[in-house]
Amino acid sequence: MAKAKQSSLSAEDLDHLRAELAEGRPPVVWFTSAAVGVEAGRSAKVLAFTDPPEGDYIQVRPTGDKDELSFSPGELTLKKPAPRRKTPPPPPRPEPVAAAPAPIEHLYTPEPKPVPPKPAPKPAPAATPAAAPARAAGRKQPKPAEVTVTLTSTAEGEWTVDVQTGAKRVLKNAPIAASAVAQAAKLLLPEVDEAVETVLSAARERHLARVEQLRAELEAAQRALDELTG
Repeated sequence: MAKAKQSSLSAEDLDHLRAELAEGRPPVVWFTSAAVGVEAGRSAKVLAFTDPPEGDYIQVRPTGDKDELSFSPGELTLKKPAPRRKTPPPPPRPEPVAAAPAPIEHLYTPEPKPVPPKPAPKPAPAATPAAAPARAAGRKQPKPAEVTVTLTSTAEGEWTVDVQTGAKRVLKNAPIAASAVAQAAKLLLPEVDEAVETVLSAARERHLARVEQLRAELEAAQRALDELTG
């Protein structure tokens, strides 16, 4: 049977969670199947909402864990998952019934006829020593955790980077130079380089326009100062 898809947090759900936090009651949410690095159906407490409200901006603490993680509304839900049904154990096997003894047909048993002697049995071959048990296989190496690196740009051309190892976020909103992002993008796929260059070009145009505006304002202020001191 296919599992029912859990609904993510809606705008009304987010307003409800913010209201609960404002009253000092940390609300409880559950992880959906879209959550990365966390088992679906596990519960967590909402701690805070970060700004800006986009991407992973809901800070939660999973039940039984001390780490504070950030998730998006699509990875959380207010609907508690239904408990799993336990499979009943198989019925016990019936015990075998002992067979009834055969009836005695005759009270008188005739004398048995003499049986010729059987040849002496051949000696059994010597038991072959059991093979030495194979050495236990070496311990399995732990599976490396998945690493997720996310680059985010602002309208002003500023860049930040988030790094998550498995379910633990080790770096969040760390500033990074735009030149470093441009150099890294050139080493990746052409589509990545093109997308990054588009953002950098737009930021350059905005800053150039701002420089021209400030230069014009500076020249106007200099002329006014010259007239006042001339």
